[in-house]
Amino acid sequence: MPPVYERYGISKELVSKAKAKMKNPVVKKKVTTIVDGVTKQELQSPAKVKAMLSRISQAMCMKLTSQEQQAIVKFIIDQKIDPNNTFHLLKLWGMFR
Repeated sequence: MPPVYERYGISKELVSKAKAKMKNPVVKKKVTTIVDGVTKQELQSPAKVKAMLSRISQAMCMKLTSQEQQAIVKFIIDQKIDPNNTFHLLKLWGMFR
């Protein structure tokens, strides 16, 4: 069974590239700073998720196509992520490890 994110049109290659870039402590710090304090409500707002994704992709020096952006935004919204819920965070960790 393919990973959940692939059902949204997000390629394994893109995820692998992002994971590799996150191993760089400088990049990880930049991304962590961007997502620090994000709320469940913000993660349900397409405009806010798209703006955050834009800042994250810049911090990671990754250019995303509009199709990739749309797929990632839809994926994030559909997951109904609550950053204060440990179970949600563990579920996400399991998807991308």
